[in-house]
Amino acid sequence: MQVDQITLNFGGVRAISGVSVDAFEGEILAIIGPNGAGKTSMLNCISGLYHPQAGHIRFFDQAGRQHEITHLRPAQIARLGIARSFQNIELFRHMTVLDNLMLGRHVHMKSGVLSGGLYWGFAQKEEIRHRQVIEDIIDFLEIEHIRKKTVGTLSYGLQKRVELGRALAVEPTILLLDEPMAGMNIEEKEDMARFILDIYERRGVTIVLIEHDMGLVMDISDRVVVLDFGRVIADGPPEDIKRDEKVIQAYLGEA
Repeated sequence: MQVDQITLNFGGVRAISGVSVDAFEGEILAIIGPNGAGKTSMLNCISGLYHPQAGHIRFFDQAGRQHEITHLRPAQIARLGIARSFQNIELFRHMTVLDNLMLGRHVHMKSGVLSGGLYWGFAQKEEIRHRQVIEDIIDFLEIEHIRKKTVGTLSYGLQKRVELGRALAVEPTILLLDEPMAGMNIEEKEDMARFILDIYERRGVTIVLIEHDMGLVMDISDRVVVLDFGRVIADGPPEDIKRDEKVIQAYLGEA
């Protein structure tokens, strides 16, 4: 994926100013920076929630084809293989875990209203295929025990895990994670870190991660991009980022 010189304005406020970032296949890319640096705004542009006023965002699918996604709708981008989780949990709290995960499959569903209502032939076979994908995700994330529970009754950490599962239901090649461990205790963070590494290693998914836990970022990331006031101030391996004077002054601080 290639983010090329994008600029995003909200009225007279410039959230992103000529940012260029590449996410290479098979890496964990962390994006860090102070609050208000433009990190979430950039993910919103990539996932289609925002459309930048300038610049281009390009996605290269598994066949090597290039797609210009700068002005596509979120559902179109999801169909190409880009999924995300949100900083604030965006689940349907009155629905079960299983139903929330099934909603993540909607971009792949092809049966229409009539065939779905009659539930035979193609619609029935499609339902079975989608349910198998969801069952695999439930096993992978170790949430079998809550599959029929209403999401609103779950702990915060489990809700974050369900949201990760809904993103996986898209079967992405690139997964955008916006502060997946915010508000978690130590045990929940360790579980989430393990799942992120398993997604990366066992499922071969490229991950773009926004996170404030610097210990985690430095441990699991292949590369780190640092934003400050809507601009990239550093891009490199974690060890280099830790020693970068601009990053220390803007975000990390002295030890």
